[in-house]
Amino acid sequence: QVQLVESGGGLVQPGGSLRLSCAASGFIKDYYAKGWFRQAPGKEREGVSCISGTDDTTYYADSVKGRFTISRDNAKNTVYLQMNNLKPEDTAVYYCAAAERTVQSMCIMAIGDYWGQGTQVTVSS
Repeated sequence: QVQLVESGGGLVQPGGSLRLSCAASGFIKDYYAKGWFRQAPGKEREGVSCISGTDDTTYYADSVKGRFTISRDNAKNTVYLQMNNLKPEDTAVYYCAAAERTVQSMCIMAIGDYWGQGTQVTVSS
């Protein structure tokens, strides 16, 4: 059984940083793309950043370019999202996902084959 478990969320002031982690267990093939998505109250889920399972291809939403960095450690079956210069509009529940898709299609269409339970990120003074 596949499980994705997110951690690292919390409350941070504007301009602060957080690092989210997503640990995968079970049978997820290495070539699966991995990604981070978020959903704010009253809004649809959106793709934040995705990364290929086989090369360095990444995708970032325009709203987070230059502030967020996605990375993965295949040996640990973990994907990370380093979030810097956080803004109140980044407040949302953040989910990780894995999918047998291209990085772009996964993130743009917010599609995943497996999903984590989500972690809350709140940016507020």
